Amino acid sequence: MSERPRANEAPARNWDGLAAIIAALIGALALVVSGYTAYLQRTQVRAQVWPYLMLASYDTENSVKLLNKGVGPAIVKSVRVTVDGKPQRTWRDVVTALGLEHVPLRTSTITDNVVSGGEVVPMLVIGDEDVYHRFRKVSALRSGIEICYCSTLEECWLYAGDDADTRAAHEPVDSCPALPPGEAFGD
Repeated sequence: MSERPRANEAPARNWDGLAAIIAALIGALALVVSGYTAYLQRTQVRAQVWPYLMLASYDTENSVKLLNKGVGPAIVKSVRVTVDGKPQRTWRDVVTALGLEHVPLRTSTITDNVVSGGEVVPMLVIGDEDVYHRFRKVSALRSGIEICYCSTLEECWLYAGDDADTRAAHEPVDSCPALPPGEAFGD
């Protein structure tokens, strides 16, 4: 004869089924924690390789310098310098377009280079103090610069502003566009 549960007895529990449900919940929780940990690690890595480029005028040195104020290297993909909205190819072209002839210059190119975290690159040094101050005054009104750069994680930004002006903007971009021939600075 089969035994029937008595009226005052609880039915037998399926402990194996309950253990399986608990194990599945623990596995799902472990997966969520693992995903969150990976997210935090990615955020930390992004912060460790974050570049931040900016221009600065060093009036005591008659120079305009590029600074990487971030902690990671900036891979400079393109540079575009304009005078009156027209692209210029070299610093010599810039000072000539600004009407400053026979200016003693020392220059460096940053296009297709890497600027390390904390590095300062003198982009333009003018050998005459009076000419430098004229350059600063005229260039602030008539020139502009765009520098597109990326981190080692291929996150990119566009620095755009007037020559060493504090109104410069940093905008994240999907990638750095290739400039048309004749518009790339420093080629």
